[in-house]
Amino acid sequence: MRKSLTSCLAATLVLAALAIAPAQEAHAQQELLAQSQHELAPEQDAFWSSILELCGKAFERIDAMYVMHVRQCFPDEIRIPVHVGDPEDGSWNRSRTWILTRTAEGIRLKHDHRYPDGSEEEVTQYGGDTDEVGTANIQTFPADEFTREFIGARVRGAENNIWRMEITPGEVFAYRLTRTTFDRALRWAFDLTNPVDPPPAPWGYEDTRPTH
Repeated sequence: MRKSLTSCLAATLVLAALAIAPAQEAHAQQELLAQSQHELAPEQDAFWSSILELCGKAFERIDAMYVMHVRQCFPDEIRIPVHVGDPEDGSWNRSRTWILTRTAEGIRLKHDHRYPDGSEEEVTQYGGDTDEVGTANIQTFPADEFTREFIGARVRGAENNIWRMEITPGEVFAYRLTRTTFDRALRWAFDLTNPVDPPPAPWGYEDTRPTH
């Protein structure tokens, strides 16, 4: 009987320990939301919260050697580096970081592109702001004025870009880009069911520690 009670107690302690991390993560997420300077529509707030739940985790693209890492989460900003691997030589391009920002009008998406020395590429900081509330699973970002004018003059057709991020919590995160309709869009899908080891810092962010 004593052995049985001891085993039960040990199992209970293990379960309690396992429950601490999710509880702490949820508390941290709530604190970030509480510290935000901007109130979003319920649909956008739900979308933002789903991204916050991924903080600190990395995921592989389903059909390519890509890894997205939800590396840094602040009250009004989330930084998501995207590492692109070369299957031939195993090298990695760490130039890309998606930056999501809460604003007074909604959510902003920017693309931060950097060289290995950390300096910005010429084509960088492009993106757009949501022009509608979207849904808890989908947010759409039409090209902003900077993208239409500055980037559009350097990348043909960029002035017509429309980005879309989709998330099905616990299943898949997708990044899409189109210049016409979403039926023929570039789409990168990442598997949320199987987190992988976080990669090194993206170029230009080596001195910034992850927040999670």
